[in-house]
Amino acid sequence: MYDATYKIVIFGDAGCGKTTLTQRFLTNLFKSDSKMTIGVDFEVKSLEINGKKIKLQIWDFGGEERFRFLLPTYVRGANGALYMYDVTNYSSLAHIDDWLMVIRKELRTEDQFPIIVVGGKADLVDDREITGDEGINIAKSRVVDGFIECSSKTGENVEETFEALARLMLQKSNLL
Repeated sequence: MYDATYKIVIFGDAGCGKTTLTQRFLTNLFKSDSKMTIGVDFEVKSLEINGKKIKLQIWDFGGEERFRFLLPTYVRGANGALYMYDVTNYSSLAHIDDWLMVIRKELRTEDQFPIIVVGGKADLVDDREITGDEGINIAKSRVVDGFIECSSKTGENVEETFEALARLMLQKSNLL
């Protein structure tokens, strides 16, 4: 029996690490050879936050432009989102406003819908094009609920990313 079941969507441009993040969270394993997501992938994982048992339905959305028309359909009924970009690729932020507009237009409940901006591939320090401070500023200027950097390769902040979103969803549901 769960205290809450939440649908979350993970979105962002192709190649920024959405599928790798999801798989690391689910299995605690890193796969460097993840295949491109065609349309959307769906996974489920249980968490416990402050004694509340939560079921997360994770919708990993393919980032290629040819799949974007599907996003409004898959966003319906979602309770929270992770917008992911690649800290080693400045152009992975090029469409953040387009992605957020679709999400917010479809849901029309910004105050009840937490979004966290996630900078992926944080372990690639020498290849970094976007600093942590830039990521924070991007998140603040888009009026989202949080910012975090993570590494699917090392596992750094992977659990914390999903736990932070789960906490926000619990708070917005008045369960925390």
